[in-house]
Amino acid sequence: MNVIITGGTTGIGRAILDLFFAKGANIAFCARNQKDIDVLTNKLLNIDPNRNVIGRSIDVSNVEQIIEFQKEVIQSWSQIDVLINNAGVFLPGEILKEESGALELMIETNLYSAYRLSRLVAPTMIDQGSGHIFNICSVASLIALTNGGSYTISKFAMLGFSKVLREELKTTGVKVTSVLPGATWSNSWAGVDLPYERLMEAEDVAKQVWGAYDTSPSAIVEEIVMRPQLGDL
Repeated sequence: MNVIITGGTTGIGRAILDLFFAKGANIAFCARNQKDIDVLTNKLLNIDPNRNVIGRSIDVSNVEQIIEFQKEVIQSWSQIDVLINNAGVFLPGEILKEESGALELMIETNLYSAYRLSRLVAPTMIDQGSGHIFNICSVASLIALTNGGSYTISKFAMLGFSKVLREELKTTGVKVTSVLPGATWSNSWAGVDLPYERLMEAEDVAKQVWGAYDTSPSAIVEEIVMRPQLGDL
């Protein structure tokens, strides 16, 4: 099993990466911080030195870097089983008050990165007649978050992209699942003054992603919506 994950060193992405690796997957992942990438790569190879692990520092909003990452993966793997479009950025603010450029940054990072990488990877999956693309959206894809102006816009767009991709690929054997988690412990929530149990664990999201993947070819989980037990913040 060969798995690509963007934003794989922290939060939900890291939890998904760890679970798929524990299930026996080869992993190609990217993030921005080279030190974090090196630490994670070494940790994974110490667990299993025979596993294929590709970790690269890239800015997912950069088209050329996305292309180079995909080319390297394709050169290493003849088959791609799973693509997890997880990388994203959250900048709080109201539409009329947030800094100029906030929308562009979050659209580039949260939406265009998934759009571009899916377009690069999906042809391989189509040729092999199988594969699974997970797009990590948000409950902000369904509701307008307070102080979540352009972030909410980008996540609504991400869900729309994911729905269209699902429709276009349904006859190819390639699955597309939209994952919509609510508040989950990650860097975005670091330092908040809330009881730990008020937010979800990233590992809980990872378990649901694995469950959606671990189905027969004739079945698909189209959407996963998760919230803290006490609801949205």
